[in-house]
Amino acid sequence: EVQLVESGGGLVQPGGSLRLSCAASGFTFSSSAIHWVRQAPGKGLEWVSVISTGGSTTTYADSVKGRFTISRDNTKNTVYLQMNSLKPEDTAVYYCNVAVNAVNYRGQGTQVTVSS
Repeated sequence: EVQLVESGGGLVQPGGSLRLSCAASGFTFSSSAIHWVRQAPGKGLEWVSVISTGGSTTTYADSVKGRFTISRDNTKNTVYLQMNSLKPEDTAVYYCNVAVNAVNYRGQGTQVTVSS
């Protein structure tokens, strides 16, 4: 069974930082690209970032480029999202996402709230 468990969210002031984690199991983690997506209150899902299987290639949405960094540790089956210079518009539930055998899986999400 594919499982994705996000953690690390919380309340942070504008300009602050958070590091999200996504612990994965139930599939060949090292062979899977992993995405982060988010959903702000009252809005649809927004793609944030993706990391390749080995971690050498990363891509970001323009809205987070230069502020967020995605990384992975294939020995721990975990993907991270380092978020710096957070803005109120980054407030959302953050999910990690993987496609396994053409089926899309997403975790339960972790809430990030950026507010003073």
